Amino acid sequence: MKVLVTGTAGFIGNELALRLLARGDEVIGVDNLNDYYDVQLKEARLARVIDHENFTEERISIEDRDAMAAVFKKHQPQGVINLAAQAGVRYSLINPHAYVDSNLVGFVNILEGCRHHGVEHLVYASSSSVYGSNTEMPFSTHHNVDHPVSLYAASKKANELMAHTYSHLYNIPTTGLRFFTVYGPWGRPDMALFMFTKNIIEGKPIDVFNYGKCRRDFTYIDDIVEGVIRVLDKVPKANNNCDNSKPDPSTSKAPYRIYNIGNNQPVELLKFIEVIEENIGKKANMNLMALQPGDVPETFADIDDLMRDVGFKPDTSIEDGIGAFVKWYRDYYGV
Repeated sequence: MKVLVTGTAGFIGNELALRLLARGDEVIGVDNLNDYYDVQLKEARLARVIDHENFTEERISIEDRDAMAAVFKKHQPQGVINLAAQAGVRYSLINPHAYVDSNLVGFVNILEGCRHHGVEHLVYASSSSVYGSNTEMPFSTHHNVDHPVSLYAASKKANELMAHTYSHLYNIPTTGLRFFTVYGPWGRPDMALFMFTKNIIEGKPIDVFNYGKCRRDFTYIDDIVEGVIRVLDKVPKANNNCDNSKPDPSTSKAPYRIYNIGNNQPVELLKFIEVIEENIGKKANMNLMALQPGDVPETFADIDDLMRDVGFKPDTSIEDGIGAFVKWYRDYYGV
């Protein structure tokens, strides 16, 4: 299969590209290597795939309409996995235009590419952030998600709406995946595990929001990638049993699906930090702080639909996942 993957220098996209190449797929990798975080880390990730005979790099931005149109025309991919996006809840409070450019303009360029070149399946990253102020747990794809609490979350909800429109109008099979707090080796420096590990090793304090009482459905990178690949291979069909008088956000009479991918086991932030401390062999100096604007106190994924449709349930424990990350961090930075 020829698969166009956006964000191949990113955390999830890079690991996904490796797995697709390992199973014999041809990967067209799109990434602009922007400086939102350490470009050297992105280059190091890319070095893991760049020389593979079935990998082709296209160093462009998804918001570049002409460049994206040219990539689709040149490569004619069968499948597309969009993981390129401006990430981060807190950064969306500072630089909202970056989210409009990448997550909205960029996404419509991808949809248009799929429309004009007969793509068989578009899989794209949504986020657990779309659940916003919802307090019904666990978060289900059948819940209403019309109350986002950050622009990042709103942009991901918009992606789901845009995808449904193209599935409805042009019969393009699309699947959105709501990721829940992804972590693991080669992770992003702006995420909690990376920052906590770095600061604890260096003897610096860590900022712990909501006084450590946040609960997150931490999901290990290998589980995320396995879920993405299984979903890619499960092309959605129209659900003719849908009742339009009672719309279900997760399915449609169009070839459209939404799934959660989470560990289905929320962990309190203080417990998460405790496991990091055990792996490093050093206690953290914590600055306990109030919940930040745009953040939610808890995430918890209902993954029944994912298990039913693709037969997969993430199950990596935080003890194993954090242990793997800390080992990678020490090896990569030589500490």
